[in-house]
Amino acid sequence: MADDTKAGNIALLIDADNASPHALDPVLTVLAELGTVNIRRVYGNWRKQALKTWADLTLRHGIEPHQQFDLTKGKNATDMKMTIDAMDLLYTRRVDGFGIMSSDSDFMPIATRIRQDGLPVYGFGTSKTPEAFKQACTRFIDVAALGKAGEGTPAAETTPAATRENEPRGKHEPIDPDLVKLLIDAYNAAKRDERGFVSLTDLGRRAGNRSSFDARSYGFSRLSELIDAVPNFQAERRDGQTFVKRVR
Repeated sequence: MADDTKAGNIALLIDADNASPHALDPVLTVLAELGTVNIRRVYGNWRKQALKTWADLTLRHGIEPHQQFDLTKGKNATDMKMTIDAMDLLYTRRVDGFGIMSSDSDFMPIATRIRQDGLPVYGFGTSKTPEAFKQACTRFIDVAALGKAGEGTPAAETTPAATRENEPRGKHEPIDPDLVKLLIDAYNAAKRDERGFVSLTDLGRRAGNRSSFDARSYGFSRLSELIDAVPNFQAERRDGQTFVKRVR
């Protein structure tokens, strides 16, 4: 029997001046969570030698290049063209989600507008990306940390959390106190069972509704691994599901 499940139609828009070509493969992998990236566009002034790597990738990955000249010294028309195209795609109502590769805060308004239409928008940039753009996205992922996520051993997923308490974290970013507070607030708002545990899925949904955080920005492949590394929580796995309890 054929699979009638329809994958989402996802658009990836790339600001070549403010995005690393080395992050393209992991970005495409992440966007598979939303659906199939059928629309792939990269914007820049292709006269620039610095964009040669992006130019080479357009053929390899089926990306449509868009030429934008630098009409004024120190400025370019890339941001405006990307914004116009994003709005055009939004109004066709044939796109189910967006990915924006850039570290430029100028894309904050379009990310906000996309979310207002009920569509997810994933942002991909560096740790120096302005907070305004990060928080405008449904999820914002640090592409440098994205490459580190998944470098752990497969056995780590099946080893009980208590056994791994004293193990080194490896190539993970330090746990931000603001992130810990966010997780605690989400835990406090979630429905707890008689033992004080909440569903990790529920906790993640509540945290994600208030912030654009993503575990991969901290070097973890999934939220369960991040929770295991936060001493404030204890994780317990039951019948393939993860539940967490605050312990401090």
